[in-house]
Amino acid sequence: MSDIRLDSDLHNYIIKHGYQPGDRLPTISELQESEKLGISVSKVREQLEVARALGLVDVRSKTGTHLKEYSFTPAVRLSLFFALATDLSYFELFSELRTHIEMAFWHEACSQINDEDKIELRRYVDSARAKLHDTRVRIPFEEHRAFHLTIFKHLDNPFVIGLLEAYWDAYEAVELNRYAEYGYHTQVWDYHERILNAICAGDYNAAQDAFMQHTRLLHHQPRMQDMENGAEIIESKVTE
Repeated sequence: MSDIRLDSDLHNYIIKHGYQPGDRLPTISELQESEKLGISVSKVREQLEVARALGLVDVRSKTGTHLKEYSFTPAVRLSLFFALATDLSYFELFSELRTHIEMAFWHEACSQINDEDKIELRRYVDSARAKLHDTRVRIPFEEHRAFHLTIFKHLDNPFVIGLLEAYWDAYEAVELNRYAEYGYHTQVWDYHERILNAICAGDYNAAQDAFMQHTRLLHHQPRMQDMENGAEIIESKVTE
């Protein structure tokens, strides 16, 4: 157990008593007792809400409060969405960070991709192509997100995964998937197929080069016309 003290009686209590993911925490009234936290019910509720917002606990009326598996995503997402609600240009800065992260971990991630992953990646490519060539064009956002996250899913680093997941949450929130021409999406999936073919061939350098060329497309993508309206979209998601 770490000697680090957190600015939360509840968080310190959880750490001190060695709770593990899935464990049920005491009720608010039990936590409020002097031998546990010794703080007011309102303070316990406040700290519990912070823990919930950070994705540390799952609070349900019938089953109580349980400790969740640690994920960095909720904390990053909360802060990122607040930033985007104030200024959408923050997305481009975070997008740049995401690119550097994927480049830094590219070879390590690719080396951990197994045959089942390759089949899954191929399925995303095929599904995206089918959507784009349908009589009613559908934007393959789900496939886009899943394709990239699948490449990195075996990394044993919750901070990398958290940053990447938060990026795709933000990508969807600013609705880039809706504000792009059809030609942009077809180019994106041409690059995805090149990336996958290179990974399957074991040529991770070629896959990385294709990834870098693919990320440059984002800088040429048509931006939203009404930035104020886009900020309102983000603001509504922050409060969800």
